[in-house]
Amino acid sequence: MTDSVQQGDALMRTWLRFVRMNQRLYAAMSQELRQLDLSIPQFDVLSTLTEREGITQQELAERLYVTKGNVSGLVDRLAANGLVVRQPIAGDRRSYALHLTEKGRTLAERGIAAQRAYVARTLGALPQTDIAELERVLLAWRDILRRDDEERNARTGRPARLRSPAAE
Repeated sequence: MTDSVQQGDALMRTWLRFVRMNQRLYAAMSQELRQLDLSIPQFDVLSTLTEREGITQQELAERLYVTKGNVSGLVDRLAANGLVVRQPIAGDRRSYALHLTEKGRTLAERGIAAQRAYVARTLGALPQTDIAELERVLLAWRDILRRDDEERNARTGRPARLRSPAAE
């Protein structure tokens, strides 16, 4: 086998491991949150509001990389369950500020604690040097993906995707 074929095989093997690990992490976190009667999208909304309370649905959608329509349905269900409230924004008849209720804040904090515990018992089982190296590699890969997105968008004439601080 040539070096380029071996390198290509290693790239694909690594890529597939990454994709499968992402799927496994999503499924595991979904199970953790299900014990709190939360879905991952619901938890994403609640945990984001613990960081940025008072944002609009549009801002929330941008932070979560979803459409405003998806956020609207999620917020409707969370509001119906007494977890989130929409409050009018002075001078803006079309937008509402999103706030957690006490019940919503408590549930978000329980979800965050479950997430932290899962991360601690899985990723935290690695040596600190491995964690630092993994973070270095992931940040380098993220930067390559950003450049690729920008170049692809420039070629296709599509607007650049907004960067979500929550996804960094």
